[in-house]
Amino acid sequence: MCDPIGYLDFMKLVANARLVMTDSGGIQEETTILGVPCLTLRENTERPVTVTEGTNAIVGTDKKKIVEMGYQMLKGNYVKGRIPELWDGKASERIVKVLLEYKC
Repeated sequence: MCDPIGYLDFMKLVANARLVMTDSGGIQEETTILGVPCLTLRENTERPVTVTEGTNAIVGTDKKKIVEMGYQMLKGNYVKGRIPELWDGKASERIVKVLLEYKC
């Protein structure tokens, strides 16, 4: 636990973490792209691709389940996902291509 910090400092912490626990959808995406295991402390997610293809596991708010899954992930016992398709940092290039091809 720490006081609020800036985004870049936060991302440095996330990138170097062995495990992240969060209820934030954005952090679920960031841990997936960084390959850092993530436990989502909610019953659902608006970013299911982080579960199906990433390193994210939804554990809800049950303390026992959170601790058990946390230990498993720290031991390396989790599904090692892959970066989802199209998460390649080239969205702007694809958008420009579509706009240039669009005929009014």
